[in-house]
Amino acid sequence: MPATAPSHHPRRRRRTTRLLAAAATVVTAGALAAAALPASANAGESHRGHGGHGHGRYQDVQLLSFNDLHGNLEPPTGSSGRVTEVQPDGTTKTIDAGGIEYLATHLREARKGNRYSITAAGGDMVGASPLLSGLFHDEPTIEALNKLDLDVTSVGNHEFDEGAKELARLQNGGCHPTEGCYTDEEFEGADFPYLAANVLDEKTGKPILKPYWVWKQKGVKVGFIGVTLEGTPDIVSAEGVKGLAFKDEVETINKYAKELQRQGVKSIVALVHEGGFPASSSYNYDCDSPGAGDGISGPIADIAKNVTPQVDALVTGHTHAAYVCTIPDPAGKPRMVTSASSFGRLYTDTTLTYDRATGDIARTAVKSANHVVTRDVPKAPDMTRLIDRWSTLAAPIGNRAIGYVSGDIDRGGTESPLGDLIADAQLAYGKTQDPETDLALMNPGGIRAPLTYAASGGEGDGVVTYAEGFTVQPFANTVNLKDYTGAQLIQVLKEQVSGPNEAAPKILQISSGLTYTLDLTKTGADRVVTDSIRLDGAPIDVNATYRVASNSFLAGGGDGFPTLNEGTNELVGADDLTALEQYLTANSSAADPIEPPAADRITIVQ
Repeated sequence: MPATAPSHHPRRRRRTTRLLAAAATVVTAGALAAAALPASANAGESHRGHGGHGHGRYQDVQLLSFNDLHGNLEPPTGSSGRVTEVQPDGTTKTIDAGGIEYLATHLREARKGNRYSITAAGGDMVGASPLLSGLFHDEPTIEALNKLDLDVTSVGNHEFDEGAKELARLQNGGCHPTEGCYTDEEFEGADFPYLAANVLDEKTGKPILKPYWVWKQKGVKVGFIGVTLEGTPDIVSAEGVKGLAFKDEVETINKYAKELQRQGVKSIVALVHEGGFPASSSYNYDCDSPGAGDGISGPIADIAKNVTPQVDALVTGHTHAAYVCTIPDPAGKPRMVTSASSFGRLYTDTTLTYDRATGDIARTAVKSANHVVTRDVPKAPDMTRLIDRWSTLAAPIGNRAIGYVSGDIDRGGTESPLGDLIADAQLAYGKTQDPETDLALMNPGGIRAPLTYAASGGEGDGVVTYAEGFTVQPFANTVNLKDYTGAQLIQVLKEQVSGPNEAAPKILQISSGLTYTLDLTKTGADRVVTDSIRLDGAPIDVNATYRVASNSFLAGGGDGFPTLNEGTNELVGADDLTALEQYLTANSSAADPIEPPAADRITIVQ
């Protein structure tokens, strides 16, 4: 499919003017109350919540941000394409959201009238992408972000799914080393810098990409430091992070904040691909009720409390949550911390008031709100053309039917219907490789989207296409078989709720025949009730050997399951999407579609 690589094309210069779309209205807003401008700012200054430009000492700078796009160029489907909005009376409603055609329109509309406007992102722009982007190693998404006039982003953990060399290609351009060029033009790479301050080459000890970047306009300077979570090696395949060291987020940000200060850059934003867990699933809830930072927990809360006060705001991500919070910095001053959910469903509009006298941000004037990327605005024509061009290339592969479902098969919940389905598919595949295969385990983070009954294109309702299957399992992990003792199997289940997974449990999805009780009233490993674990109704024999199927990421001990790395007699099979495809094809037809599994294998006590 890829064409022969042509001669190198000169890189185009970065556009200096913003493209403005036809008028479109941003119809939703999540507000965060903030203090007024310093009294001295009122003279000759027009302060606007959406980054208006001022005259005199204080200058509003608009910061538009988003995170965790994951190559979702087309509107995401099912629950992945909706956000929850709290209403004035306390009730909630859901809104269809997302799609790069709509995100472009919303951002271009938001920029109108704002000469001082920056667009930044918090990582995971690519990786775990739907087929439209993933099939082409995410070149379509980088092209779309260039057209979107993204200024800067941090790396996320998924930027390392294909390793540092592939990330460098996304930054610098060039055709894929094995597949060549997909079109008659060489891939030009990202117009924007990827920042990786805490990702070091183990041999040189230096960041593999730029650690920071400075935005400048008419005397206004804002520095950006980009980091990903220190625990990236725990959630990315070993091959993807080979030769790399991931350093502490806080220490790294503080180090480069000092460096920027020495260069005279006093206004600093940290782009942190690590996040928190909000108290509400509604994007527009009051995160500061009853007090600053009370509505957010998790890693980002600790990071924000320890990052130097020299940093004026944190744009975050990774948890796919939505929040706009103030969290006190080490000096006790409130500081804005934001996240815009995922998949391009939201964007954040933050006003940073720049003090020309000091070169710093007047923190008491910072305002921020999340906005829904609604689908009731005109599509950006350039994004539509981009999607159409890549869709034409992907169609012969993506439109092929691989199965049939009778209804939506969701991925939500402690145990999900889709998780059960995928585990059953891997068990069935394992038995084709070794009839002695006993069970299968699937990590929930590897399930990226639901299977929806409604047609995504012209295939008809209930038809599962290869593209839809790819969106569910885009990682190209292999299905591996390993032997474990019964004692090791019990330990694996306990690792779901202990060790690195104690604070935020990762409940594995399990194949038919495996059952147990998860008692959430207990703590740590005791939450998995040992005596309740059964396989086909029989207790687990700690001395017996069990043949287990899992994807290669889990089999290597990923997601905090070190015991899975201790298995023996390994057999490496085909990729996990092939296993799912074979299962759907063998077990469904238009006349007899698969019904959503009951998700009743784990008994939960709360």
